[in-house]
Amino acid sequence: MRDFSEIAKELRLSKNLTQSQLAERLWVKKSIISAYETDARPPSLDMLIKYAKEFHVSTDYLLGIESNKTINVNGLTDTQINTLNSLVNEFLKANKE
Repeated sequence: MRDFSEIAKELRLSKNLTQSQLAERLWVKKSIISAYETDARPPSLDMLIKYAKEFHVSTDYLLGIESNKTINVNGLTDTQINTLNSLVNEFLKANKE
């Protein structure tokens, strides 16, 4: 099971953010981000929620409970959401072949 420190660092790097840049976005000091990523300090519930919102993932994903990422579809029409679902299903089908 992956832990928060590994997942947090992976998410930050996937967005090409430095620890300082992420700290600014989350309104904390860089040392806090560093402590999370080195597993020196666990995140508070408030910080888990901030991470989830910043990276558009669930708190279960951040805690390593769930392995699925989510896609934020707020503001999209039902037709657009259905199109995205179709694309995802096609990608999943292609990866199985």
